[in-house]
Amino acid sequence: MSAQEPPSKQDEFWIFGYGSLIWKPPPHFDRRIPGWVEGYVRRFWQASSEDHRGTPSAPGRVVTLIERSYWASLADRHDSAPAKVWGVAYRIKADRVAEVKEYLDIREINGYTIHRTPFHPASDVDPVLLPPAQKGPIQTLVYIGTPDNAQFTGPQDPQELSEHIYRSKGPSGLNRDYLWGLEKALDELSPESGDEHVKDLSNRVRAVAARYKSEGKADPTSETDAATEVIEVNGTTEAAYDEHHHQFRRAGSVDEQEETEKTS
Repeated sequence: MSAQEPPSKQDEFWIFGYGSLIWKPPPHFDRRIPGWVEGYVRRFWQASSEDHRGTPSAPGRVVTLIERSYWASLADRHDSAPAKVWGVAYRIKADRVAEVKEYLDIREINGYTIHRTPFHPASDVDPVLLPPAQKGPIQTLVYIGTPDNAQFTGPQDPQELSEHIYRSKGPSGLNRDYLWGLEKALDELSPESGDEHVKDLSNRVRAVAARYKSEGKADPTSETDAATEVIEVNGTTEAAYDEHHHQFRRAGSVDEQEETEKTS
């Protein structure tokens, strides 16, 4: 293939984000496309004990994807879920794929494994952003915490889960901010991209926060030192990992880079 020829679909590397990747993108992407995957359900059923929103002694909760057929066999108090799991697909620059894979393996270390899934771009996506001669869904890489990983919690009572999220904090910040960040990011993708599970938990956590305030209770996260705690991830400290994250550069304009860094 000559340098002038457009890359084939096999040469393009796409990643699907359904959690924090929606608003905290991976480094070195040059395309960002909203859309959805099918056959899964998004749930806050993954413990965050060693990475970002919790600690080993007080794990937080983050989202994972569950195969819909398996989810249907479980007793979930949130007993409905949209057919589409909305998120964002990122195209990674070809010469940076290995570097980004390494970055994501660290970022998603806590129980997540690599899978492939078809991604359906939103109907209003500019065709110029799609792979050349693209027909049908884009094959994307996705990190999923499957039910057999040690951090998978399974179904939880929504109110108990909300109370837990409100109390949790890790090296990357408050667990509630992760939840509310996901709610906001999903609402901004499309008029139909909201998630009932995420919305209900967000409203419940806001109610918990209001209750603590009205009762004059101290914020439980202020009683921990999780924000200053330094943990080790694959032989490097979380602080060093975060610093490494900020050294990455997005392929695009200076304004786009600044907006990316503001969300990190």
